[in-house]
Amino acid sequence: MSFDSVEDNKKFAEKFDFNFPLLSDPDREVGLAFGAAESATDGYAARYTFLVSADGTLEQVIDTKDPGGQAEAILCSI
Repeated sequence: MSFDSVEDNKKFAEKFDFNFPLLSDPDREVGLAFGAAESATDGYAARYTFLVSADGTLEQVIDTKDPGGQAEAILCSI
Protein backbone atom coordinates (compact mmCIF):
# COMPACT_ATOMS: atom_id res chain seq x y z
CA MET A 1 0.00 0.00 0.00
CA SER A 2 1.35 3.39 -0.85
CA PHE A 3 0.30 7.00 -0.38
CA ASP A 4 0.03 7.35 -4.16
CA SER A 5 -3.36 7.86 -5.78
CA VAL A 6 -5.43 4.97 -7.12
CA GLU A 7 -4.73 6.23 -10.64
CA ASP A 8 -0.96 6.41 -10.07
CA ASN A 9 -0.90 2.92 -8.56
CA LYS A 10 -2.93 1.56 -11.47
CA LYS A 11 -0.45 3.03 -13.96
CA PHE A 12 2.47 1.60 -11.98
CA ALA A 13 0.87 -1.87 -11.86
CA GLU A 14 0.19 -1.75 -15.61
CA LYS A 15 3.75 -0.58 -16.37
CA PHE A 16 5.21 -3.58 -14.54
CA ASP A 17 2.46 -6.00 -15.66
CA PHE A 18 1.26 -6.85 -12.15
CA ASN A 19 -1.68 -9.25 -12.14
CA PHE A 20 -3.15 -7.70 -9.00
CA PRO A 21 -4.23 -4.19 -7.97
CA LEU A 22 -2.08 -2.05 -5.69
CA LEU A 23 -3.70 -0.52 -2.64
CA SER A 24 -3.71 3.24 -2.18
CA ASP A 25 -3.81 5.23 1.05
CA PRO A 26 -3.58 8.86 -0.11
CA ASP A 27 -5.08 10.16 3.16
CA ARG A 28 -2.55 8.09 5.15
CA GLU A 29 -5.27 6.65 7.40
CA VAL A 30 -4.03 3.07 7.17
CA GLY A 31 -0.38 4.13 7.32
CA LEU A 32 -1.04 6.03 10.54
CA ALA A 33 -3.12 3.21 12.04
CA PHE A 34 -0.41 0.60 11.35
CA GLY A 35 2.56 2.77 12.32
CA ALA A 36 3.94 3.12 8.79
CA ALA A 37 3.56 6.90 9.01
CA GLU A 38 4.13 9.34 11.82
CA SER A 39 1.91 12.11 10.47
CA ALA A 40 -0.63 12.77 7.74
CA THR A 41 1.98 14.90 5.97
CA ASP A 42 4.57 12.13 5.55
CA GLY A 43 5.68 11.87 1.93
CA TYR A 44 5.86 8.09 1.94
CA ALA A 45 5.17 5.14 4.18
CA ALA A 46 7.84 3.20 6.00
CA ARG A 47 8.33 -0.21 4.37
CA TYR A 48 6.67 -2.98 6.32
CA THR A 49 5.36 -6.35 5.25
CA PHE A 50 2.14 -7.47 6.93
CA LEU A 51 1.33 -11.17 6.82
CA VAL A 52 -2.41 -11.70 7.07
CA SER A 53 -4.01 -15.14 7.45
CA ALA A 54 -6.91 -16.35 5.32
CA ASP A 55 -9.32 -15.39 8.12
CA GLY A 56 -7.98 -11.82 8.22
CA THR A 57 -5.84 -12.15 11.35
CA LEU A 58 -2.63 -10.13 11.35
CA GLU A 59 -0.01 -12.85 11.87
CA GLN A 60 3.29 -11.00 11.54
CA VAL A 61 4.76 -7.56 10.87
CA ILE A 62 8.19 -7.42 9.23
CA ASP A 63 10.37 -4.33 8.89
CA THR A 64 11.11 -4.69 5.18
CA LYS A 65 14.82 -4.28 4.41
CA ASP A 66 14.76 -5.82 0.91
CA PRO A 67 11.49 -5.00 -0.90
CA GLY A 68 12.58 -6.81 -4.04
CA GLY A 69 13.39 -10.07 -2.25
CA GLN A 70 10.95 -9.96 0.66
CA ALA A 71 8.21 -12.14 -0.84
CA GLU A 72 10.62 -14.85 -1.97
CA ALA A 73 12.37 -14.88 1.41
CA ILE A 74 9.05 -15.29 3.22
CA LEU A 75 7.80 -18.02 0.89
CA CYS A 76 11.09 -19.93 1.20
CA SER A 77 10.87 -19.85 5.00
CA ILE A 78 7.42 -21.46 5.14
